Amino acid sequence: MYNINRRKFLGLFGCGCCSVLLPSCTTVPITERRQLSIIPEAKINMQAAAAYENFRKKTKLITKGSQLEEVRSIGKKMENAVSAFFLNKGKEDPTKNFGWDYILVDNDKVVNAWCMPGGKIAVYTGLLKITRNIDALSIVMGHEIAHAVARHSIERASHAMTLNLGTTVADIFLGGAINRTRNTVGQNTGLDIFQLGIMNPFGRKQETEADYLGLIFSSLSGYDIRESVKLWERMAEKKKGKEAPVFLSTHPSSKKRIENLKGWVKEVMIDYPPIKV
Repeated sequence: MYNINRRKFLGLFGCGCCSVLLPSCTTVPITERRQLSIIPEAKINMQAAAAYENFRKKTKLITKGSQLEEVRSIGKKMENAVSAFFLNKGKEDPTKNFGWDYILVDNDKVVNAWCMPGGKIAVYTGLLKITRNIDALSIVMGHEIAHAVARHSIERASHAMTLNLGTTVADIFLGGAINRTRNTVGQNTGLDIFQLGIMNPFGRKQETEADYLGLIFSSLSGYDIRESVKLWERMAEKKKGKEAPVFLSTHPSSKKRIENLKGWVKEVMIDYPPIKV
């Protein structure tokens, strides 16, 4: 077997990682934040489309009516506005390969919406009791669409992959110290130090970015984004006494979101007015 000393191995490993990771850095549209993307977008979108179809088949959906039409109408306006915005800027449309679709899930107990990579969107009827109007609903849908436009799922998967690889290699030379510490803390507290120290803060960064981009997409689509603050005030009231401490969460607190939105609304209304499609 070929022997190599520790220092040389780490040097070669570092160079190898850089050669893989550096060409895999991309930027988030509009915010221009650098992000890691080592998993093909087409692969993620294909997997998401299959999961979405499976979800559709097993879930009770609203198939007609004004609520569904509102969801579809907001989605269509946002589709067109986002594409037109990037076209007008002379930039590549990040949604050009999306297969947009919208479903309304018949579940009043779930206050949620999501957008899978590739533009597959679900809204739950329970959310509509909080949004109450199309402007507020556009804020939520804009946020979810922003996750897909910013390729947050790909970024999370890429970070998880590199974190696992890096930890495994480091542990070889530290005699398993990292995993021992992680396991000890987990057994004593029930908490994962990697989740708390790396993934949760990273998740909060993505959520904040999606809040900002979603506000932009809603404004470009012609909706009143001042409703965003009122929406999150209603959300905060519903979550009162139920929100986990921030360090345990992948999402910013409702209070922090409201503060951010108040600071962004005027700027976004001026810089990203409704776009003609």
